[in-house]
Amino acid sequence: RPPRREALGGVYAPKNRERKVSTALRAYAAMATSADKGAIRDVSLLG
Repeated sequence: RPPRREALGGVYAPKNRERKVSTALRAYAAMATSADKGAIRDVSLLG
């Protein structure tokens, strides 16, 4: 393993911080179907 990973005990954990999520990404997340359905946007999921 790389030295830095060894220093962390071999475990990666992202920092707990506020992340800016765009409006477009929030909209996509609200409408996206699962991968087995093609991960398409389905507006019927909004209401």
